[in-house]
Amino acid sequence: MKKIEAIIKPFKLDDVREALADINITGMTVTEVKGFGRQKGHTELYRGAEYMVDFLPKVKLEIVVPDEQVERCVEAIMKTAQTGRIGDGKIFVFDVERVIRIRTGEEDEDAI
Repeated sequence: MKKIEAIIKPFKLDDVREALADINITGMTVTEVKGFGRQKGHTELYRGAEYMVDFLPKVKLEIVVPDEQVERCVEAIMKTAQTGRIGDGKIFVFDVERVIRIRTGEEDEDAI
């Protein structure tokens, strides 16, 4: 099993969720986050004063999938979240040792 974390632009969330549902991936955790990478924020004008916005709003998706679904999941996220502009985000893939569904006690792939 693998855990996929994807940091994407907020307006792409619904499109990514639909693309994942199309390949039968329905469970995920979504968190609103802020951060920056190479784009290093931007400046904004507010009441005539210019100020630097260092942390940009993003959305973090966390998805746990069986090993055989990892590539399809990553491809769906990449294809859907990509705008071709700076700040599209990143995808991280981690090994997952164990998963337990609290309600039933099911473990590993039965729990996801």
